[in-house]
Amino acid sequence: MSTIILFGATGDLSRRMLLPSLFGLDADSLLPANLAIIGTALHEVEDASFRNMVREAITPLAIERRLEPRVVDQFLGRLSYVAVDASDPSTFSRLGQAATPRSGGGIAIFLSTAPSLFETTIQGLDQAGLAGEHTRLALEKPLGQDLASSRKINDAVALLFPEDRTFRIDHYLGKETVQNLLALRFGNLMFEPLWNAQGVDHVQITVAETVGLEGRTSYFDGMGSLRDMVQNHMLQLLALVAMEPPAHFAADAVRDEKVKVLRSLRAIDVVTESVTGQYGAGAIAGTPVTGYSDELGRASEAETFVALKAHVDNWRWQGVPFYLRTGKRLPARLSEIVIQFRTVPHSIFSGRGAELAANRLIISLQPDENIRLAIMTKQPGLDHEGIRLREIELDVRDTNAFADVRRRIAYERLLSDLIAGESTLFVRRDEVEAQWHWIDAIRRGWREHDVSPKLYAAGTWGPTAAIAMTEREGVSWHD
Repeated sequence: MSTIILFGATGDLSRRMLLPSLFGLDADSLLPANLAIIGTALHEVEDASFRNMVREAITPLAIERRLEPRVVDQFLGRLSYVAVDASDPSTFSRLGQAATPRSGGGIAIFLSTAPSLFETTIQGLDQAGLAGEHTRLALEKPLGQDLASSRKINDAVALLFPEDRTFRIDHYLGKETVQNLLALRFGNLMFEPLWNAQGVDHVQITVAETVGLEGRTSYFDGMGSLRDMVQNHMLQLLALVAMEPPAHFAADAVRDEKVKVLRSLRAIDVVTESVTGQYGAGAIAGTPVTGYSDELGRASEAETFVALKAHVDNWRWQGVPFYLRTGKRLPARLSEIVIQFRTVPHSIFSGRGAELAANRLIISLQPDENIRLAIMTKQPGLDHEGIRLREIELDVRDTNAFADVRRRIAYERLLSDLIAGESTLFVRRDEVEAQWHWIDAIRRGWREHDVSPKLYAAGTWGPTAAIAMTEREGVSWHD
């Protein structure tokens, strides 16, 4: 790989994630020595101005890692900028000229533009000679608004980029703890015998945000939380939790098993198994915040909160509910998976006054990446008339064992894999379509049953109906 082209290079994603990630890889000598990085966006920008923008973006990381100025200068030396109007294929010729001299080693293109521009962008890449067999295309979400629009995008991509050269990004899959989930499940004998309906009572997946619209007004209001978070991130996490062991750790073997899970999702009864909400005025960490409609400036039916009770209809998971919950303006920024195991079949301690809590495996993705196992243990002391037990958590995060290993931005792994052509952590087309098929059915059910978002105060865990949905089954959300 000799060239990587970043569309939307002056945008928020590029400045916060992509360019710092590439810089992190370069600082660790993990980029090809001759790799050129070409940024492109609509507006004309001089190379020097682009490099100054990038310098500002990567300086905090350089300071944090105490890197020498030459490391920063080395990275900036890789950069150049070419203005392109993604809506006009004829403007791509300059981009083709800039990339062609180094294209012998292959080109990776990271496409972070509005979905409406995908088709014309691909046409422009083709006209500029940048869609050949040595080019890989990475696509940032959203990939459509429903199954039909997703298929249209994927059909346009497939005309020039076959599946083995198409890399659909879900940045959650680049997180260290998500990958560690596979190691935990398939690298340890103790979990697999319990990782099924006989050992697991239920699974909870939560992605909570404290922020509101944050400059994403037009996008989010047109999508809502179901399509913004559940359709991609949360269903990918569910698939990794529920998948069967693949024959080997390779791209298609892993993704084949995920597709089986997604196709096994039972259609949801939207009346009893879904809750939607929209935040109103409230406070987060003592700071007052306005409601969604006030923040938007008009009334809206977009949901900022979704809770679902899902089922995977196969032998391993029959009867095990998967509770999914995501929302904005919740009390904490939190992404986690909780595997709630069943209680022991018989407690030998009940006659001595001790109470048992079922074991839980808590996989935290943010704000900290960690894995904890909650188990029962005896509380130290002399217990002549009984025995006192308490729950403690075994913490997998061993700061001593991994003290010399830097926690990477998720995009570092994904960009590294894109350059290397490793597609295991990218999403295949049939996965995307299976996800949309399930999501479309939920949205159709909401329309048919006139389900509308329930108001919840900012700083709370969503509508009370979300709590009632789980408590009917004797389950409490893990907050």
